Amino acid sequence: MKTIAIAGTFDSKGEEFLYVKSVIENLGLKTFTIHCGVFEPMFTPDVSNNEVAQAAGGDIREIAARKDRSAGTEALARGMERIVPKLYAEGKFDGILSFGGTSIVTAGMRGLPIGVPKLMVSTVASGQTEPYVGTSDIVMFPSIVDVSGLNSFSTTIFTNAAHAIAGMVQFESAPPPDKKQLVAATMFGVTTPCVNYAREYLEQQGFEVLVFHATGTGGKTMESLIEGGFVDGVLDLTTTEWCDELVGGVLAAGPHRLEAAGRCKVPQVVSTGALDMVNFGPYDTVPAAFKNRNLYKHNPSVTLMRTTVEENRKLGEVIADKLNRAQGPTALMLPLKGVSMLDVEGQPFHGTKEDEMLFNTLRQRIDRHTVELIELDSDINDKAFAVAAAKKLIELMKKS
Repeated sequence: MKTIAIAGTFDSKGEEFLYVKSVIENLGLKTFTIHCGVFEPMFTPDVSNNEVAQAAGGDIREIAARKDRSAGTEALARGMERIVPKLYAEGKFDGILSFGGTSIVTAGMRGLPIGVPKLMVSTVASGQTEPYVGTSDIVMFPSIVDVSGLNSFSTTIFTNAAHAIAGMVQFESAPPPDKKQLVAATMFGVTTPCVNYAREYLEQQGFEVLVFHATGTGGKTMESLIEGGFVDGVLDLTTTEWCDELVGGVLAAGPHRLEAAGRCKVPQVVSTGALDMVNFGPYDTVPAAFKNRNLYKHNPSVTLMRTTVEENRKLGEVIADKLNRAQGPTALMLPLKGVSMLDVEGQPFHGTKEDEMLFNTLRQRIDRHTVELIELDSDINDKAFAVAAAKKLIELMKKS
């Protein structure tokens, strides 16, 4: 019989959680309860709040005595982050459900493997959910009304959520009949032809390709999957997120982008896709300091800014330094005639000096003992470049 973990603040929402517990058990499933509130629960859970606190080196009595909501939330979130994956690894549950206590419980949910059913019912589900979901597959379910009491609205939402998690747990997805080696690739609008050519070639050779949009979240998600051991090869042709990280754009993927494959010894082919641009929102949101730069209105919601010679020097240094630490097979491919659709001759971001600085910095800084450097006299979206990148990755994967 499958088991659903129910996690939450049983001190303030005990009635609501008992209702959900009964709904799930009436569906023929078992429940496993985890209390992550600060005070005494309204019913006895399977895992106490002190056990949660102790997982992060805390004591629930000390946390409660401080009467500091922020500190208490932070301590219990750390505890959930550690204890929830441990409990899952011990076989205590097959899926997890929560109502409220969003920042506390999602910290634990994010630590679970991709594919484990995880559902959070919350008032923030219709807003900015990235801080809660991160790079995981948490399902955010709008609660419509606050989780406070049982009424005609809340019981409908709670029941639907319970049925949803029950369905996810009971009807597991079947594994593909023939498991293929998995390649992760990065793409942006201005590198789409390149990645499509490469993907088509790899699929013809029997590989499965996951394409990640290099919008910050996409890069983070790819790095997370590599860390999780899901990926056999990486075709990181679009490294543009580093422009936003260095210059201050809106699509940064954080300072650890370009690290996972090298650290996990996963074969990787990397290129300089879209390093000619920093991303901002609508034109009037571009910071005043950049108003005199080379700006391009990609659409009403997106404004692009050409990277400068100095910024390309810094980009070259960062990328070289990241790749030089790689412990697995690594190749860097340079498209000498343009790093994006907008960087070819006749287009608004065409920049010979900028690209020369980028390429020269990489040439000088790359450790040739660790990274194979390949230069092609084409732009990144030429089919020849894309296929060459795909072939090189296959070669590295076979060697690995």
